[in-house]
Amino acid sequence: MPNNLNTQDQALSSKIIFGPVNSRRFGKSLGIDLSPSKKQCNFDCLYCELKPAKTVDSYSDVLSVENIITALKNAFAKHQDIDVITLTANGEPTLYPYLDELIDEIDRLKGDAKTLILSNGATIDKAEVQKALLKLDTVKLSLDCANAQCLKKLDRASKSIDIENIKRGMLAFKEIYKGALIVEVLFVKNINDDAQNISGLNEYLLKLQPSRIDIGSIDRPPAYDVKGLNYDALLKLSKQFDTRLPIYIVSRKITKIKAENYSDDEILATLANRPLADEDIAILFDKESQKRVKELLNRGKLKKIENEGIFFYATP
Repeated sequence: MPNNLNTQDQALSSKIIFGPVNSRRFGKSLGIDLSPSKKQCNFDCLYCELKPAKTVDSYSDVLSVENIITALKNAFAKHQDIDVITLTANGEPTLYPYLDELIDEIDRLKGDAKTLILSNGATIDKAEVQKALLKLDTVKLSLDCANAQCLKKLDRASKSIDIENIKRGMLAFKEIYKGALIVEVLFVKNINDDAQNISGLNEYLLKLQPSRIDIGSIDRPPAYDVKGLNYDALLKLSKQFDTRLPIYIVSRKITKIKAENYSDDEILATLANRPLADEDIAILFDKESQKRVKELLNRGKLKKIENEGIFFYATP
């Protein structure tokens, strides 16, 4: 790609493309913002770091596929060895009207890079959205709520959105999708961390069986006056989910929990009940116990499983 872009093109490219950033889970990631000019979203989540905005069901300010691809080519000229191209937006990326065409164009020039989308999941019941997302290597969908009341209160969804349609859409998509489907649940204190919502999510996620479930909370200043959960609270909350679900805690690992000493039998019993990510092992197990984990791994009593960039310890 030539480097003689005019000033206007360079300014537009800098708004569309961000990064690359080094992601522990996905490697060297290059982001594409499909709505760089303003927030365009069918949710107005309480925890969103963007300023509150009226929900929309379609983009009013639409970039051309040509502009996005030009920006991506320019970024590729500057940055080599990109591991993943991440589709996102100041809002909801699946509202971009030319998503299917755009993904085709990205596929033509991405080389060995993987493709990923970060979506709130609200449009996953639509056939045209499913058709586009089927072409991606990884699809990450949000699901904060198991019921309509929670969706209205926390995610402040557009009136056109129905939680049951979202859930049915995810199930239908999972049936036909060959890539990694990751579900993200973001918990807000005293809003969706109650037993009823967690029970509903647990029941549904057992049906869905995604590749992984990321649970997290607020880590940036939110648009509204709401509070997040720390690592200790998320760890406690994670234990309310069925042990068959692959739960990963996405959090700054700041904790008051004291690392404990585990015998071989206690390690095996703990990891048989719930596989733990390597970084959680580092927090919960003391140094001697961590050595025992490695010894058990070497003896074949444990196995280490890679799940979309996250390593888990589990029993065979």
